[in-house]
Amino acid sequence: MNRLSPRDVTFMRQALDIAAMGRGLVEPNPMVGAVIVRDNKVVGAGYHQRYGDDHAEINAINDCKKNGVDPAGLTMFVTLEPCCHSGKTGPCTKAILAAKLMRVVIAMQDPFEKVSGKGIEQLKQAGIDVTVGVCEAQALDLNEAFIKRVTTGLPWMIGKWAQTVDGKTATTSGDSKWISCYESREVVHKVRARVDAIMVGVRTVELDDPALDARHVHTKRAAKRIVIDPSLRIPMKSKLVHDDGPPVYLITSEKAMEQESERVKDLEQHGLNLLPVPMKQNSRLDMHATLRHLVDLHLVTNVLVEGGASLMGSLFADELLDQLLVFIAPRIAGDQEALSAVHGHNLLHICDTHHLSLRDVTQISDDILLDYRVIHPNSTNIVNS
Repeated sequence: MNRLSPRDVTFMRQALDIAAMGRGLVEPNPMVGAVIVRDNKVVGAGYHQRYGDDHAEINAINDCKKNGVDPAGLTMFVTLEPCCHSGKTGPCTKAILAAKLMRVVIAMQDPFEKVSGKGIEQLKQAGIDVTVGVCEAQALDLNEAFIKRVTTGLPWMIGKWAQTVDGKTATTSGDSKWISCYESREVVHKVRARVDAIMVGVRTVELDDPALDARHVHTKRAAKRIVIDPSLRIPMKSKLVHDDGPPVYLITSEKAMEQESERVKDLEQHGLNLLPVPMKQNSRLDMHATLRHLVDLHLVTNVLVEGGASLMGSLFADELLDQLLVFIAPRIAGDQEALSAVHGHNLLHICDTHHLSLRDVTQISDDILLDYRVIHPNSTNIVNS
């Protein structure tokens, strides 16, 4: 049997397509799709639709039976190794065995330690013909955020900004409304509507007074709003202090928590959550510790970072950014004092700049959206670049 046959690839791609329908709904779980095939025709299909609900394999088996087809002796194509432990739902391997499937084709092994390799081995031990690695690269891309979280304990970090053609994100006065077009801003709101958290630096709050919510789009999850505020200087009049939207978390220093006890009390009375983290030697908050807290406390998988430039520079320096969404508008600032998206150390050589890998280019009205992955020279990429 040709384990990378065109037939296998065709049906696995269908499973990958339906898996993506769970984006923004299944986190912190991975997106998974499954199809059951008889005589080169899909007779059952399912995907993991929402965190806590049945997994893709269960839904595909149920769909097969609903269509009047007995899954016994048939082949299942599934985008991730079936789980073999009980969590929110029972083991998918148990359901596959009960359905008496003859063959299971799997795109990739699950990196989650409770599953990794064990589900595959359980199926093989039961006599099922198992093929692993069909469309593996696409499966890795689909769940790049989940893979990073379970293998590193850190969330997938998406940096976003809009800029003029000559690379400016705001005028000298700080005015940035609006560089990009309405349709581009709508895309941003759609991203906000599917991530676990939206992060900004306190300077962005001072300048723009953002609400950091998703508006005029279908909201898949209410993102936590996170402000990096080492000195607790967030304006008390800001929207984030007074609105009744999703939870707001102020990431601040242990020193500020001690020295600003009255302000801490006032902020907490307004419903804000304060999270103290250590300072690094460069007088910046320890962002590794910050992100680990978000994962440990809230299982945060995706974080959208919307500025400012100092925060972006800090995340680049710490090799914490994974993806960039850069909206380029048909405008020229022509001002050497205008603001750029990233601030950091002065560089003498181009070879010292941060390297990116372009994944996609989309025209949105007269704007261009560039979707990059960040290549970190001092670390091994978790997913394919």
